Amino acid sequence: MELTLRRRSLPSTQAGGPRLRSAEPASRRKDRQTSVDPADFYTGLVAESFAPLRSFSPDPEVCAAFLREVGGPALELGCGDGDPLLALRRRGLDVEGVDSSADMLERCRRRADEAGVTVTVHHQRMEALSLSRRFQAVFLAGPTFNLLPDDSVAAAALHSIRRHLADGGTALIPLHVPPPTPADRIGQVRSAPADDGAELRFSVVSEQRDETARTRTTVLRYERHGPGGPTVVERPWLLHWYTRSGFEKLAAEAGLRTVSVTDADGNAVEGDAPDMVFRLRAA
Repeated sequence: MELTLRRRSLPSTQAGGPRLRSAEPASRRKDRQTSVDPADFYTGLVAESFAPLRSFSPDPEVCAAFLREVGGPALELGCGDGDPLLALRRRGLDVEGVDSSADMLERCRRRADEAGVTVTVHHQRMEALSLSRRFQAVFLAGPTFNLLPDDSVAAAALHSIRRHLADGGTALIPLHVPPPTPADRIGQVRSAPADDGAELRFSVVSEQRDETARTRTTVLRYERHGPGGPTVVERPWLLHWYTRSGFEKLAAEAGLRTVSVTDADGNAVEGDAPDMVFRLRAA
């Protein structure tokens, strides 16, 4: 059975030069963070803005079909604020979640309480998992694996996945190659209301792309305009991509055999593609 996995829409930016350039003067910045660790990125205003400003949500039925096929228990890596984890739990599926962001997990727990859904989540990094059980399925609903900054961290994550897979278990990992964005997209602002009526804004400031390291570092601006004055946060957001052969090699070294590689629409992929969904099995 081949599955169609739509990737999470990721902010795109223009390919830049050797250094990052800001779209606005430094005097307008309220908070500029230099870390690109996902655990640090998805905090505070960024975590608050994630749901209102998201442009894509994974289809829970796609994940549910995968879990019904391979069986449980299951573990979702990078579960964030609960999409599609909570929908899967509402369907009665035995699935837990893990995420490196405490703020996102707090939002997940809050949403679960509001919906009357029982959910188990773990505050851990996928490259350093240490859970008390093994799973028949370990999966990501979108290309969150691209947030791991380099091949060495990716290798550690694949080893963690292998350790937590039951014998004969299956892993599903979507990957994405982020493209440059046209210049006219830089600085464009998207907005949405916060729960308290404040206005949340999002824009792309700049981008640096390294084809050799296979990384794209984007400076993103999040704003909150409401009572108490504006809050502005700028944070660099790193994505690291893979070739098909390179990822298959990392997986094999971690004890994971590639069963199939498809594109975002579920069609078989022979070589590299912008979107690749890897189905891996414990070797």
